[in-house]
Amino acid sequence: MKDYNEDEFLMLSGIQHFAFCRRQWALIHIEQVWADNYRTVDGNIFHERTHDEDYFESRNGVLITRGLRIFSRELGFSGNCDVVEFHEDKNGITLKGRAGTYLPFPIEYKRGKPKEDEIDILQLCAQAICLEEMLSCDVMKGALYYGETRHRVSIDLTNELKDKVKKMAVEMHQLYEKGHTPKVKISKKCKSCSLQDICLPKLNQQLSVEKYFDKFMSGE
Repeated sequence: MKDYNEDEFLMLSGIQHFAFCRRQWALIHIEQVWADNYRTVDGNIFHERTHDEDYFESRNGVLITRGLRIFSRELGFSGNCDVVEFHEDKNGITLKGRAGTYLPFPIEYKRGKPKEDEIDILQLCAQAICLEEMLSCDVMKGALYYGETRHRVSIDLTNELKDKVKKMAVEMHQLYEKGHTPKVKISKKCKSCSLQDICLPKLNQQLSVEKYFDKFMSGE
């Protein structure tokens, strides 16, 4: 993979949109279209409570920071971690002004409840890759905290997941450089999408005029 310059960085949070629907990601990040629904508004409020870049505390030997700014030149991403805990570990790194060595443990906060797919996990994994690159350490574990269940789910951040994130990052940059918005693939996810009135999935699924005439002339 190439190393990206800062002016080529994409929003790290966009990988969640991309994993949910390539077209949704392109509408938001390429065409700069956005529409709030209940889920996005409530989710923004939920995240505002976790993002405090001046927040840093030590609790039971664990160092906790919020709103940590991160980036990866390999992925070409930049963004923020909701929470990063630094746990003492003999295989960890040294931190300025702190005795001992520590490993980062990223925690992503989500408004709802655990999902059946990997969307949230992939975003967390992207954060882990950024932390690995910035701090020169291995980040193999993290967690997702869900507001609806008020429960933390521990996640193993495997090399397979990291490879998947890296492949998605390449695809995201390719689409962004081309300014290409993929066509819609209708699924049950469309009903919960905040952009369904803009995307118009059923309309976008219809045949183009050219394809309609080709089909008509061929007698299909």
